Amino acid sequence: MATPNYSYEKRQKELAKKRKKEDKLKRKGEGKPEDDVAEDGVQGSDAASDGQPGMPPAESAS
Repeated sequence: MATPNYSYEKRQKELAKKRKKEDKLKRKGEGKPEDDVAEDGVQGSDAASDGQPGMPPAESAS
């Protein structure tokens, strides 16, 4: 029976990890327009959680 080639398996695992990381960075760099919409929704809910919807933030009121 042939012995396993651990260095080959390790190299393949490293290459897969590197490829996955590059793909993630590429997706992150592209930026989705849907993300911008979601962020706007989050900002609106933050203002509503202050208990004073429609009021400007404290920094701009002073």
